Amino acid sequence: MNTLDPYLKRLASISASRERLGEHELEGLREVAAAAAGRGTALTALVSEYLDSACRMWEDLPSTHREEDREDVQAVVSALLRAVADTTVALTEGYETAHRAAIRGEEATRREFVDDLLEGHTGLGRLAERAERFGFRLLGPHTVAVARAASAFGAGDPATRYVEEAVTTRFAAREVLTSTKDGLLVCVSRSTAPDGPEAFATAVGHAVGDRHQIAISRPRRGPGGIVRSYQEARSTLDLATQLGLSAPLVRASDVLVFQVLGRDRAAITDLVATVLGGLEQARGGPQSLLDTLSAYFASGCLNTATARRLGMSVRTVAYRLSRIRQLTGHDPTDPDQRYILQTAALGARLLDWPSQPLQPAD
Repeated sequence: MNTLDPYLKRLASISASRERLGEHELEGLREVAAAAAGRGTALTALVSEYLDSACRMWEDLPSTHREEDREDVQAVVSALLRAVADTTVALTEGYETAHRAAIRGEEATRREFVDDLLEGHTGLGRLAERAERFGFRLLGPHTVAVARAASAFGAGDPATRYVEEAVTTRFAAREVLTSTKDGLLVCVSRSTAPDGPEAFATAVGHAVGDRHQIAISRPRRGPGGIVRSYQEARSTLDLATQLGLSAPLVRASDVLVFQVLGRDRAAITDLVATVLGGLEQARGGPQSLLDTLSAYFASGCLNTATARRLGMSVRTVAYRLSRIRQLTGHDPTDPDQRYILQTAALGARLLDWPSQPLQPAD
């Protein structure tokens, strides 16, 4: 028996009583639609089945033949149309509610899988089995990109959905996987989609505007490589924030020197104190001379470019470089001494010196 038969037969009584469907009947229709959604039946097929059956029953409804008064006929037709409309709305509501619940359940399962994949706490066999469900392949090198915006990314929010749709439209499910984690948006790309991270970055930019930053890891093989790449991307993002890097896209390979320096805090503290400690004797403190030094290196060691970057005269830049040489004993214009000063300046940024006092290892 068709699950809609009771509601089709109900039209006969409605044509006589002209009453509306009750809430319990509408709820029953919603349940019928939810069950159809669970079976994979299309909503259009479900509604079409009901409307076709209702049309076939029209001629058999007793009230459509018995009524002779025009107003009575109109009242019957109005009651029937209202019942058909209410039924259609209820079917649509039930179907869409079930569909949304299924999507939320799928998204939750997907996020759980991504969490386990990035944390590396689940066995390889179990991960591979779950990856197969989403069509994602764990073999081969993968690159992980992590995005942070002014507002945290949440599952299902407009920015997240925009990025997910942009990425999935361009790449197959087996090549790119996106999800939210800890307020960040994460994209895992296989080597078969080498431009996946860049496409992800472009989509994030379109979704959230200028106030965002993305870190891209180096590629690594297998599930263990995904874990390491994710950790690298997150640490790169944190490092970019710590260093005040303004570029919207930061590659882990471009900040390796900072990561190397940061691994031995005692050594870098000693280097900064030894090489740049003399700048504390400058009038007003070391900050202005340190800013000049950083701008000088960032400008290719060109006085004119440094002056333009800092908004001052070339003469002032030359004076400050001379003052740095006097206070540190290292000449920033000398290629043999430049590397020592530049490394110390990088270390100062890592340690947030001089805003934070140096803490000797001993």
